[in-house]
Amino acid sequence: MSEPVAPPESVAPASSTPAEPAQPQSTRTGPGRLLVAVYGLFALSATARAVVQLATKFSHAPVAYLLSAFAGLVYIVATVTLTNGSPLARKIALVSCSVEFIGVVAIGTWTLLDPHLFPDATVWSSYGSGYGFVPLVLPVFGLLWLRYWARRAKRGNAAS
Repeated sequence: MSEPVAPPESVAPASSTPAEPAQPQSTRTGPGRLLVAVYGLFALSATARAVVQLATKFSHAPVAYLLSAFAGLVYIVATVTLTNGSPLARKIALVSCSVEFIGVVAIGTWTLLDPHLFPDATVWSSYGSGYGFVPLVLPVFGLLWLRYWARRAKRGNAAS
């Protein structure tokens, strides 16, 4: 005996007006992909460098190595929250990018004023010069990207 065949499901008729493409709802779309990739690279490199330095020669430059570890944690938080892109994650990313920018400026200045305290460089030493000043400009781009998303969310709520 053969089993009965179920009738085909009804299909809604196609709309005569083209549907507007859904707008992405995440900071990890478009240019945000590059931003997340760079943050991810810095999260990995800064954290790995700090772990090795802390494990092998902590007594040589403890302040520098602890600041590198802190920078690595900031990059990890920024990477995760920018990747998530939810409204709460964007708020956390805003704090993270702000802390990063303040850290780069403060530690960059500190390393120039008291170089003896930093016998080894940190990610943020001399405003990130060892990394092509990317640590100085990265949080600026992050903050601008988050500002774009905040304005976009505000426009979306106003339209509702």
